[in-house]
Amino acid sequence: MKWFLVLLVALAFTATAADISGNWKATADFSGNTIERTFVFKVEGTKLTGETTSQLMGKSTINDGKVEGDNVSFTITGNIQGNEMKLTYKGKIAADGKEIKFTVDGLGGNTIEWNAKKVS
Repeated sequence: MKWFLVLLVALAFTATAADISGNWKATADFSGNTIERTFVFKVEGTKLTGETTSQLMGKSTINDGKVEGDNVSFTITGNIQGNEMKLTYKGKIAADGKEIKFTVDGLGGNTIEWNAKKVS
């Protein structure tokens, strides 16, 4: 019975969404240049909201966001030189909850990898 309770607690812990609420700073390589992006995440249950800002696209609202266990996903609509585009972010939260590695699709068929670190 004791092992069953331990297993039950472990399963309950892994099923909950990680709370990544707060400020994050991310960097990525884009055509040989390092680019930066900040995120302000708000998590309620498995729902993720917030905003993100970059030098390239300015400020964008996070849409369709969710956090399930150590997986996070959302979309933003960005504007580059008058061209609006939808970007899909998918990430994996590190075990310590202080880092997220994202892949982003939607930049003309290119995929960008972001490394985000929690600031506060």
